[in-house]
Amino acid sequence: MYSRLRRLPSFWIASVLLVLVLLLGILGSALAPHDPLAGGSALLQAPSATHLLGTDYLGRDVLSRLLAGSRVSILGAFEVAAIALVVGTIPGLLSVYLGRVFEWLTLRIMDTLIALPFLVFAVALTALLGNGLTQAMLSVGILLSPMFYRVSRAAALTVSSSQYVEAAVLSGGSTGWVLRRHIGPKVLAPIGIAFANAAGVGLVIVASLTFLGIGVQPPAPTWGGMLASDLGYLAYQPYAPAYPIVLIMLTVWAFNLLADVLRDTSGEAGRILLKKRALAKARRRGRRLQPQLAGRVE
Repeated sequence: MYSRLRRLPSFWIASVLLVLVLLLGILGSALAPHDPLAGGSALLQAPSATHLLGTDYLGRDVLSRLLAGSRVSILGAFEVAAIALVVGTIPGLLSVYLGRVFEWLTLRIMDTLIALPFLVFAVALTALLGNGLTQAMLSVGILLSPMFYRVSRAAALTVSSSQYVEAAVLSGGSTGWVLRRHIGPKVLAPIGIAFANAAGVGLVIVASLTFLGIGVQPPAPTWGGMLASDLGYLAYQPYAPAYPIVLIMLTVWAFNLLADVLRDTSGEAGRILLKKRALAKARRRGRRLQPQLAGRVE
């Protein structure tokens, strides 16, 4: 599959953007030129040589706060996707093999989670367990788990009807062995696509929660929290909300682009796409050679 991916420019664009975003999440605080929590006398200052993106209403450096807030925003999105992956994929795979009772129970639980509103559930869970980032990410990850449940269950149902899987079951293979040996490798591609989509959705939800002050309390910097505070000073800095908005949009776009690339290159669709690209390339090469061949004949 990697041989198909590396031929697509969109894969490299998405990979470069996500690597840069991940580095921001890991090294953002170390790269900040100023203390993101330290205020100053220069309030709502325009961009300058000292403060490249200006200062906020408390005189804090905007660039430093964007870099420092990237850790919570980006790693929070990955945490949401990882929680949803574990909570949704495992029961989705097991529902195919553990009987009708387990299947019915997990289906009803996932239907209930789909019906729950994100913000209400997140507010209720953080009120119960405390207003912390882990509690907020846990609630969002649980609500995103039906995406992985459906994807893993559909992929497992498709593979479970294959002859080699039935032969493995008839030969005495345990459920765990069949899942690891035959089912797992076949569902990696759709789960990877779901993970990329979930990370993008998770980033938007994390920004929404921090915008409302859920999960992280001021003055801790986050992209959503900065956006909320900047909206109160649009008359003085109408361009300020653009900084966190652009970062959120680029990151979500990179996740969605990666998911599209994975979907286009996985399975039969990927083989068809590569055949079409190879055929189009051959046709273009043939058109370029036709004038040269015609000249030689003359």
